[in-house]
Amino acid sequence: MSVNQATIRKNQLSDDAFVPDAPKHFDHPHKIMLGLYISVFLGMLSETSMNITLPDLMTDFGISSGTAQWMVVGYMLAIGVVLPCVGFMLKWVKAKTLVLFALVCFLIGAIVCTAAPTFPILLAGRILQGISTGIVLPTMYAAIMRVFPPHKIGAANGVAGLVIMFAPVIGPTIAGALIGAFSWRAIFALFAVVAIIAIACTALFFVTPIERTRPNVDVISILASAIGFGCLVAGVSLISDMGFSAVVIGLLVVGVIVLAFYARRQLTIADPLLDLRALGIAAFRTPAIMISCSFSCTLAFMYLVPQELQRGMGLSSTVAGLLMLPGGVINALCTLAAGRMFDRHGAKRLVWAGSVLSIIGGALFCAIGVSTPVALFLAAHIIVMVGIPFIQQSAQSAALKSLPGHMAADGSTIMNTMQQVCGAIATAVATCLLGLGQTNYTAAGGTNPAQGFVDGSRYGYLFGMALVVIVLALSFLLKERHDEPKLVPVHVDAETLAV
Repeated sequence: MSVNQATIRKNQLSDDAFVPDAPKHFDHPHKIMLGLYISVFLGMLSETSMNITLPDLMTDFGISSGTAQWMVVGYMLAIGVVLPCVGFMLKWVKAKTLVLFALVCFLIGAIVCTAAPTFPILLAGRILQGISTGIVLPTMYAAIMRVFPPHKIGAANGVAGLVIMFAPVIGPTIAGALIGAFSWRAIFALFAVVAIIAIACTALFFVTPIERTRPNVDVISILASAIGFGCLVAGVSLISDMGFSAVVIGLLVVGVIVLAFYARRQLTIADPLLDLRALGIAAFRTPAIMISCSFSCTLAFMYLVPQELQRGMGLSSTVAGLLMLPGGVINALCTLAAGRMFDRHGAKRLVWAGSVLSIIGGALFCAIGVSTPVALFLAAHIIVMVGIPFIQQSAQSAALKSLPGHMAADGSTIMNTMQQVCGAIATAVATCLLGLGQTNYTAAGGTNPAQGFVDGSRYGYLFGMALVVIVLALSFLLKERHDEPKLVPVHVDAETLAV
């Protein structure tokens, strides 16, 4: 080897040694991510479209609101059970193969739901869809950390957030229109069509940027994850129908004990299912909690609002969906802007602004009555939809940016698991508070079901506002980082350089 070649080789080795986690260069990263973008959009579309269908499902299948909520909670429960395993799956299976498997599951679930003759079969198809979303959601964020360079992570997360938040923009509107023109079954038929498009884009464009290390499979951790998260969410969800019965208390106790065992095991075994050491990094842990609280607030509000418009204010599902469109459009635009603003201003100030706006919007929701003009609802909805993305996107970018590259998949999985599990619990709590408010209204001598629903919804809105107050308090713990992480050199011996 010539002297010049040796010098070039030395420089190449030095560069690689200083940046072990540097992502590969991709010329068209958004094209690579297209299939995942559509997949996650589909999952969020499915998650946010159901709330507006619940009154129709209750009528068609003759079920209570507590049973109907399982279309929302069951979906998130499936996501919460699958999510903790995704980081491990990505270490064993090619990301492209895993995403295609997930999309086929979603397609099958959509077909089952379209033709479901009974509610249990409908719920089974719905759970299949939840399994799919639980796989593609953390995979997208893990891929972003590999496909995009570090200085563009905020903007990339903004695009991902735009994709996710575009679903609530059009989901309720499309669902309301399809119910008005056909029936709720048409919604699942649409899901099937979008799933086919996602499968095609993933097969054509997606690459596998996530390394596979093939660690040992810990069956005990897998079972503990499924049992722990499943029992916890199921226990909370059943409170609205069964109260604090022996079954509910048993599920909650088992869930907490098994999750404690699961967490301890992940921190002590050589090849954990999910590397929980990320939670030991304060710069990751604090924004991750903030994301979970704000996401839970969003789901609680979005569970209550479409139903209140229909059952409290007497509007049709089509009109209710259209009324949610303006706030959704603004939310999508603010999501994209928040990602870019994070790269320039950091997270703290954006979280402050988002928290204040969300609290103001929640207070306006509490002022809505049976005969309130729709202008008040539009104002409340738009203000909340402006505030939430400034919390979500800035906190999410701050959390992911705080982790080294090799922990990106686990960090993404932890955040998404926390969001979905907390979101499922928040939806169940909102359902319980809704029922409590209706009961109190009736006990006080109220006889108007619409007013009872409005009163019950206010309990849920107060709960959502309390979650945002927690976010605001935690924001003072955020530490802005204006410098890039320092690079730690890796020793390269003389023999290697002399080759």
